[in-house]
Amino acid sequence: MRFRNREEAAALLADRLAAYRGGRPLVLGVPRGAVPMARIIADALGGDLDVVLVRKLRAPGQPELAIGAVDETGRVLKGAYFDVASHEYIREEIRAQQEILRKRRELYTEAQEAVNPAGRIVIVGDDGIATGSSIPKPTAQQQ
Repeated sequence: MRFRNREEAAALLADRLAAYRGGRPLVLGVPRGAVPMARIIADALGGDLDVVLVRKLRAPGQPELAIGAVDETGRVLKGAYFDVASHEYIREEIRAQQEILRKRRELYTEAQEAVNPAGRIVIVGDDGIATGSSIPKPTAQQQ
């Protein structure tokens, strides 16, 4: 383990992101574990805090297998097995997952609207990466 706990990891990350201090970055935490970390980072950088809510789209008959993902706005990221499901199944799965996201938005932010990220530096914090498939590959410009 590289860090004693999430708080230490968040504090070290905030130090590495010090260049964004004063620029009012938007720090998004992936529930549940990364939200307290995102709070530490947002406070250290003088930024705003929100959650990023995404749910996997489950494969028919194999709920642990993700065929894609959906966010609060209904944007869908198609995974490798997306085409194994019928359009009807996918439509219903999106509806079901968005209902969970709606409830979680109310739970995590007391029904406040998501913070608009337009024109802002956005920092997304997640406290674990299992497969890496949810993390976009950096472009040459970002590396």
